[in-house]
Amino acid sequence: MPLSASVGFLAPADLTAHFTAHMTQLGPFGPASRFALAVSGGADSTALAVLTQRWAKDRAAMLRAFIVDHQLRPESAAEAELTRQRLTSLGIAADILVLRSLSPGPALQDRARTARYHALIQAARAYGAPFLLVGHHADDQTELIAMRAERGARGLHGMSPWSARADLAILRPLLAVPRSTLRQFLATQNIPWIEDPSNTNPAFERARLRQSGITTRPINPATIAQHRAEAEASAQALATNVVIRAEGFALIVTDHLAAEALSALIRVIGGAKYPPPRAAIARLANKLTPATLAGVQIAYSCRLGGFLLAREPAACAPATEAYSGALWDHRFLLRAPPAAASRPSTLGAVGALGERARDYRRQSALPSLVLRTLPALFTGPELLAVPHLGVGPACQIEFAPPHPTTTDPGHAALG
Repeated sequence: MPLSASVGFLAPADLTAHFTAHMTQLGPFGPASRFALAVSGGADSTALAVLTQRWAKDRAAMLRAFIVDHQLRPESAAEAELTRQRLTSLGIAADILVLRSLSPGPALQDRARTARYHALIQAARAYGAPFLLVGHHADDQTELIAMRAERGARGLHGMSPWSARADLAILRPLLAVPRSTLRQFLATQNIPWIEDPSNTNPAFERARLRQSGITTRPINPATIAQHRAEAEASAQALATNVVIRAEGFALIVTDHLAAEALSALIRVIGGAKYPPPRAAIARLANKLTPATLAGVQIAYSCRLGGFLLAREPAACAPATEAYSGALWDHRFLLRAPPAAASRPSTLGAVGALGERARDYRRQSALPSLVLRTLPALFTGPELLAVPHLGVGPACQIEFAPPHPTTTDPGHAALG
């Protein structure tokens, strides 16, 4: 059955077989693979945990659940602990991840989602799991498409069953299963779950749209098909005409690019959560010209033979504390600080050195625009390391934008 084909009610044994078939399509997975599970305690993620555990038993796979406590409601800590105990009683090891940086205010759900994914991905990496499973289901897919259609946004093809975040794959094996089926499955197993009051709180967009009935209105299949075709064309354009480098820049070897492809590329290079304005993209797509958009500079490079897309130096984030797992400028992940660092260090742009940065830039043939925005480690005002230039003690910094394109960073070298 295709991953996009929705199913109705399934008996427990049938749902288990359905889940196995979808995991097979998402694989293959190596022997004794590790899997991280995002579990909120709600019905969807609880069903995901139960189904994954049954699937993993037959394959000697290891799994661990991670429960995020956003600390936005007084009862959240108790709910997280109750979820952990329930999972443990089912034989599923679980950890609670506490978020301490969130506070009520504008775009709370967006901020919570960003913080949640960051915590989950870090926990999965620490566990050694290359796969993170999440419980998005058929109703989530329908609602997402309806919300995007209501806003006039792109992406009516919906979520993908498989997506990548740097070295981690996010899997959604329940995208074809309705919410009601998952709840019926748990009920027949006498497995309880927690109801999140935010799901019905009209302060949040998704809850308002559910109550208005917008999420149940049919969307023209031709419109969805058109969006899917545009997404496929975008992926092809990126694979054919674009090289993305591990130093955080891209080269377009043509003077035009499909609007959706260009939008995705600028979003990646700028580390942005949202795509740039569609009108601005439309002006650039048919004929690329030097420009600055959404924190990204576009400039033609005669030496490289194409249009260079690089982070705008002035838009780079300030330096942040350097620790294993630190993410700077929403783009660069510090995997392993230098073992030689004996004092507290920070992670920021090498261009922050001002005139002194020229000495380091002379050691590379990379364009000056790129060099100024390379990640560097500092101890106080002194530069400790620039890994991409081979300067200083060894450490691991990866280009890990939050919304990568279908091309791989560093998959080809520039002359």
